[in-house]
Amino acid sequence: MDLFQVVLLALVQALTEFLPVSSTAHLVLVPWLMGWEDFGLFFDVALHVGTLLAVLVYFAKTWIRLLGLAVGRRVLVPESGHPDLDLYENPKLFWFLVAATFPAGIAGLALKSAVETTLRNPLVIGVMLIAVGILIWAVERRATMRRNLDSLTFGDAMLVGLAQALALIPGTSRSGITIATGLLLGITRSSAARFSFLLSSPIILGAALKTAYDAVQAGSLTAEILPALGLGIVVSAFAGYAVIAFFLRYLQTSTLTPFVYYRVGFGIMVIALAYSSASLPAAFMAD
Repeated sequence: MDLFQVVLLALVQALTEFLPVSSTAHLVLVPWLMGWEDFGLFFDVALHVGTLLAVLVYFAKTWIRLLGLAVGRRVLVPESGHPDLDLYENPKLFWFLVAATFPAGIAGLALKSAVETTLRNPLVIGVMLIAVGILIWAVERRATMRRNLDSLTFGDAMLVGLAQALALIPGTSRSGITIATGLLLGITRSSAARFSFLLSSPIILGAALKTAYDAVQAGSLTAEILPALGLGIVVSAFAGYAVIAFFLRYLQTSTLTPFVYYRVGFGIMVIALAYSSASLPAAFMAD
């Protein structure tokens, strides 16, 4: 397992997990375009663990505050102007996050077979890249963006949770569809992204545990790949942390338009590749 390949794929995972561009197509196409062999299930685990660590570390104090408020305690109260001050005006937000996780969890169990076979084809991925990109563009143009997390209701959280379930369709982008839903509800870009990232933690954990179980069942773990696994975790964790920090700062002053252009262009490329199926990677051609 080449260390350059490990680093590049870890960077791809970190970028595409948190930016609204969809990770599925990137993690299939990049190794294929570079002519690399499949690294196996345990490497997928490493990348997911790395991005999970990034979310947990970046939002560590936020999670402590949310847990404190969930049991009626005000802990680690930040200074004036900190975005986490919104939490103290909405002490049930932790429970909203818990409830909003269920739609994607239930849908994942119910639609597991379709997601891994029927829906995992280049036409679906290309169409969803384009369609969700256009949705983000349309929603952002009309969004009022006057609300923060202090005004988020249970109904709002469940709508975002239902949107997250749609991200099971490859090409959708979990962050893209949940941020777009937040904007549709009138939430600011940065607040919508913060809620999206917080909501991602149990989903990424679930994906890591599932992949780890599959890998153990397949007997994929060997002593030779342990250094690469460790490197993948470290790189994806540090890169993921940097991406979260960058994206939240970016959204305070900028729009999602560049990501819309990227999604549409990338979607067109994927669809074009679909018309020459003999050259597509096998992971893209499940049916």
